[in-house]
Amino acid sequence: MVAGIVAAVIVIFLVIMFARTVRIIPQARAGIVERFGRYSRTLTPGLTVLVPFVDRLKPLIDLREQVVSFPPQPVITEDNLVVGIDTVLYFTVNDAKSSTYEVANPLQAIEQITVTTLRNVIGSLTLEAALTSRDHINAQLRTVLDEATNKWGIRVNRVEIKSIDPPGSIQEAMEKQMRAERDRRAAILNAEGVKQSQILTAEGQKQAAVLTAEGEKQAAILRAEGEAQAISTVFSAIHEGRPDPQLLSYQYLQMLPQLARGDANKVFVIPSEFAEAFGGITKAFASGGAAAEAPGPAGGATANGMPPAPAIPPAPPDPPSDAK
Repeated sequence: MVAGIVAAVIVIFLVIMFARTVRIIPQARAGIVERFGRYSRTLTPGLTVLVPFVDRLKPLIDLREQVVSFPPQPVITEDNLVVGIDTVLYFTVNDAKSSTYEVANPLQAIEQITVTTLRNVIGSLTLEAALTSRDHINAQLRTVLDEATNKWGIRVNRVEIKSIDPPGSIQEAMEKQMRAERDRRAAILNAEGVKQSQILTAEGQKQAAVLTAEGEKQAAILRAEGEAQAISTVFSAIHEGRPDPQLLSYQYLQMLPQLARGDANKVFVIPSEFAEAFGGITKAFASGGAAAEAPGPAGGATANGMPPAPAIPPAPPDPPSDAK
C-alpha cells in the first residue's frame, strides 16, 4: 500500500518535472527565460527544454500587430476651444526583452505619450485647421511615438484620429455657417442659371429677328423684282401694241371705279383729266358716225353691203318766249 502511494507520488512528480522542462512556443509568440531571477534567453517558436526549478518562463509576448483604441481626450486648440479627440494606435513588438524590462506597462505608457503629443500638436492648430489636417496630425503623432517607443522594443505603425468632437454650441454655429454657405452657393447657382437662360433666350430672339429680317429682305427683293418684271412686260406689251389716245382714254375711264373702291372712300373726286378723256371718246364716236353716213361704193350701200341707216331728223327749235 505504501509502495503504491510512493509510486504514484513519483509519477506525479515526473509529470510535473516534464511539464516544466519541455515547453512549446506557438508561432508569432516569444518567451523570456529567467535563470535565478536574471534574464537568460528569448525563446522562439518551437520546442524548447528548460531546467526545472532553475529556469522560469515569463508570460508569452504577442509579436503580431496590435490595435489599441484610446478613449476621447479633452484637448484645447489654439483658438481656446475644448474638443474631444478619439485615437486608434497600431503597434508591433519588435524586441520582447526590451518590452519586458524597459517599461512596466507598455499600453499605459503608449496611451500617456499619445495624449501628451496630441495636446502639443492640436494646441498649435485652430479648430478649422484641426478638422481639415488629420493626415498632418497623424504623421506628427506617428513620428513622435515611434521615437519614444523605439527603446521599449515597440514600433508604432500607424496612428489614426477617429473623431474630433467640438462642443455643442460650436457644432450649432458650424451647422449654421454650413447652411448659410450652402444657401449662398444655391443662390449663386440659381442666379447663374437665370443669367445663362436669359442670355440664351436673348441669343435665340436675336437670331430669330435676324432670320426674320433676312426673310423679309429676300421677300421684298423678290417682290420688287417680280413687280419690275411685270411692269417691264406690260410696258413692252403696250409699246408693241401701239395704242391710240382713244384706247388710253377708255382704259383711264375703266380705272376710275377702282380708284373710288374702298370702305374709307366717302367722297369721289373727278380728276381734271376726265373731260379730256371723255372728249377723246366723244371724238372717236363722232368720227365713227360720220364714216357710217358716207355713201358706200355700190349705190348708196355701206362698206359691209348693208343699206345706210336712215338719218335722224333734227329736233325742232324751242318756241320763242313771249316778249314783254
